[in-house]
Formats: sequence, structure tokens, C-alpha cells
Amino acid sequence: MEYKTIETTVLRVAYYEYGPQDGWAVILSHGFPYDIHAYDGVVPILEKSGARVIVPYLRGFGPTRFLSSATVTMRSGQQAALGSDLISLLDALGIDKAVLAGFDWGGLASCVAAVLWPERVAGLVSYAGYDVYNRVINRSPNDPELECVQWYQHLFQSERGRECLSQHRHKLCKMLWRQWSPTWNFSDREYDQTATSFDNPDFVDIVVHAYRHAHGTANGDPALQDLEEKLAARPKIIVPAVTLDGTRDPLKPGGTAAHGEMFQGRHEHFVYDVGHAFPLEAPEAFAEAILLVHKWMSHGSSSSK
Repeated sequence: MEYKTIETTVLRVAYYEYGPQDGWAVILSHGFPYDIHAYDGVVPILEKSGARVIVPYLRGFGPTRFLSSATVTMRSGQQAALGSDLISLLDALGIDKAVLAGFDWGGLASCVAAVLWPERVAGLVSYAGYDVYNRVINRSPNDPELECVQWYQHLFQSERGRECLSQHRHKLCKMLWRQWSPTWNFSDREYDQTATSFDNPDFVDIVVHAYRHAHGTANGDPALQDLEEKLAARPKIIVPAVTLDGTRDPLKPGGTAAHGEMFQGRHEHFVYDVGHAFPLEAPEAFAEAILLVHKWMSHGSSSSK
């Protein structure tokens, strides 16, 4: 099966599409350092339920490209850019509303879209929790053990870190897979089929900017400043949502159950014995979360539990 492409206002997005055109729409967004293969075990389950499943390569990954190759076009990895990309993709595909589901950057993008454009989001599945950041808060240190796990974020703050990612991206990203999912015994083949996505010409710039912006050490795209100001206030999510946690994820010590207050619509939270790569490690559970949101949609339920 070959991927499709479609132009949005900024990108030529490469994506895979499954299921009937008139099915209920769901967009599955991957994170860093992953790609569309994160959902290989999720898609067949959703297809059987009659879903129209869209799995895009995020900006900076795989065949997705900026429409302009000019250096003046900012290769931003900030949260407002990732969330805007999802809404622009819905526009380009002619989809009014969709369930948005994701983990890591994909969870961030999905939460941002749900916060800023709730009228376009039929429901949300997020690993892990309310995944919208405030740059001011991010300047404060975490517990030393978490700071240690986030070594890559600190590395990317320097130009030496940029060069390390540029020269050793495949080795570095494979290390992250192992560290973040300590009990998932993935094969070299599984990693290699994803790692080709990191050869995108904008990969390094976008990854570095994402973590510098989140830590408050790099400015964002001026065109997105209004959106970032809205996100800084950490608005609550009003769409129906399922949030997920993995007990073996060192990036989320203690989980995200405390995020419950950030969800004003119907909300359920589930915990599984997996690491950070949730849809790869527990595809059935991830699909079940999406199907639960769809069930709520079918019954017209958006009230708080």
C-alpha cells in the first residue's frame, strides 16, 4: 500500500488512509522518535469497526515536506504548530470532525487541537493525560531522576546536541526506544522500518526547536504567538476524552491521574503495564480507548461522568 499526499497551508502531508470514505473519522498521530508504524497493530481493529483511519507523518518525519523549501520558512516544532497541522489536515481532507488520538508529540498535537478547536474534535484519546505545556513552568527543574531521563532534551539545547542528533540520529533514537520502553523487546526490523522516517531533511531542525521552545530557550513562530498565549493559560479540554498511562514509562513517573481536573467533558482514565510506546506495546488497549470514545459519540454522550 502506498502513502497518499495532500497539501495544507504549510505542508505536503504524507499519510496512509484505511477504511471506508464514509466511516467515522479518526486521526492517529505518532510522536518522537516514532512514525506511522506505531499504529500497525491499531489500524486493523479500527478498520473492522467501520472507521475511516488517517495516519499522517508529522512535520519533519518521513515523506512529509514543507511546501516552501526557503530557509525563511520556520521549521517549528512547537505545540501550536503541531496542533495546527492536525486542523489543517482535516480542512484539506474535507473532514468536519474527527476523533484525535496520539502519544508523545501526537498526544500533544491532539490535546492542543482539542483545546483550541473543540468544535472540530469529536473525541480525544491521549497518552499521557493533559499534554499541553506552559513554557514558564517548564523552566523550573523536575525531580533529579526525571531530569536524568530527559537527558536528550538537555542535550538538544546546545549546538553540540544538534550535531549529535544530526550525525547519530539512528543510534540516539534507538537508545530512547530502549530507555522509554524497558520491557518491550522490539526487533531491529521493527526499529529500522521506522528509523528511515528520521532521514527527513527537516527532522533535526524541528526536533531541536520543539525542545528548545518547550524549555523557553527558543522563540516560536510569530504567526503562532496568539495560539501559544492561549495555550499558556492551560485551558481545560471539553471534548469527550480517554487518557492512558503506562506504569513502565520512565518519562511519566507516577502517571497522570491527577490531570483529571483538566477534562470537563466525559472522561475516563486507564492504566496499563507498558512503557512509553503505548500503541506499539499495547495496540489492542489503544484501539479499545478509541472505540470507547466512538461509543460515547454514537450515544450522543458528552456529559461528565
